Amino acid sequence: MAPPLDHRDRETEGTTLPSEDLLARHLVANGTGFRLSAVDPADTDGIENKKAAKKRLRAAINRLTELQSQLYAQDRWAALFIFQAMDAAGKDGTIKHVMSGVNPQGCQVHSFKAPSKEELDHDFLWRCARALPERGRIGIFNRSHYEEVLTVRVHPELLQHQRIPEGLVTENIWKERFEDIRHFERHLNRNGVIIRKFFLHISKEEQKRRFLDRMDAPEKHWKFSPADVTERDYWEDYMSAYEEAIRETSTPEAPWVVAPSDHKWYARVVVAETIVQALESLDLGYPTASPEAKEGMALARATLESESSVDPS
Repeated sequence: MAPPLDHRDRETEGTTLPSEDLLARHLVANGTGFRLSAVDPADTDGIENKKAAKKRLRAAINRLTELQSQLYAQDRWAALFIFQAMDAAGKDGTIKHVMSGVNPQGCQVHSFKAPSKEELDHDFLWRCARALPERGRIGIFNRSHYEEVLTVRVHPELLQHQRIPEGLVTENIWKERFEDIRHFERHLNRNGVIIRKFFLHISKEEQKRRFLDRMDAPEKHWKFSPADVTERDYWEDYMSAYEEAIRETSTPEAPWVVAPSDHKWYARVVVAETIVQALESLDLGYPTASPEAKEGMALARATLESESSVDPS
């Protein structure tokens, strides 16, 4: 099981990182009693402006670069970071900015769309289980198995496509899926996968503003679908589904982080500093060479140093 959550401060480029208060403010280690209405999507927790946020983000990215290198070299732990949000909340941009300093060889990103016929022929966790990161690597899920208790719950007709035997689709199906998810994530954690789940919490008003911005900018038209506006009719249903999902599946092994996202720059700081804290809790480091390996390096050094220099002319 992963070490207990700890919030350690580090000085990077003159910025204290991560901020214990910021992490504690948004991390939901135990979902009991969680209320989404208690989280202000416009919260910035005292970070003055975009410039100050960029400074903190840069510091976090620098630290993340170092930690990811150690994670890869140590090859013991895997890290899984899950992103869920309403449309236009900034998942893609957050992943792009926060992971900008990570070596692509040690990171894999999976964006889960509507399930394929093959995926529908398996249990609801199957397609995500196939995409889990290997030891030493960071895995990013852009949407995830949580769609099965979010989108499918808001649109229960989608259950018909899964062809689950009728007797198994009861009024307890969502409770049963929450239980399955908790057990799945606990299993992963017991086998060396550290998990953090991010809900980028945007207000309905800010989503509207961003949709209109996409319509006004030709280079953003590809991001917009009329179906996105149709889904706004189900806003309250989605908020209710998210609240219960967070309440039922926030555990010490796999906590949720609810990141206010009306200000993209603030959400990115929350995500970056949370990821840094999570990796720091693993006590990562570079492997120490064995006596045999050191002896081999000494022999290799002697061989190299004994080679005669070659005149390039």
